[in-house]
Amino acid sequence: MKCHILRNDGVDWSGVLFWREDYEDLKDKYDGAVGELDDLKNIIIQEHVNGFEKGLRQAAFFHPDVDVSDSRFDVDKDIVDGKLVREDEEDVGEVEEKAAEEERKADEVAEVAHDLAE
Repeated sequence: MKCHILRNDGVDWSGVLFWREDYEDLKDKYDGAVGELDDLKNIIIQEHVNGFEKGLRQAAFFHPDVDVSDSRFDVDKDIVDGKLVREDEEDVGEVEEKAAEEERKADEVAEVAHDLAE
């Protein structure tokens, strides 16, 4: 249904009403898509956690001497350069820089200890 709205300025404003309806329809679709993407993101995260927990159960099965309830087992951590780090706090570049700095410090301490021992 198309209606023509004429104001005393002689401008046909009916198109503006249809644009507004189109805007509202698109906004509703956008909001629905954003909600669906958030739901999918949460599902992916939950599947990641489920996979991690499955891996812990398998580790406990194959290595009964390992306590998989230990708080050091964390789905948000990974091994980078032989160190356990939080994935969400550090990027790999920062971790590598920190690891290299710590290695330099350890080498310096070892040299000082060696010099003192002599």
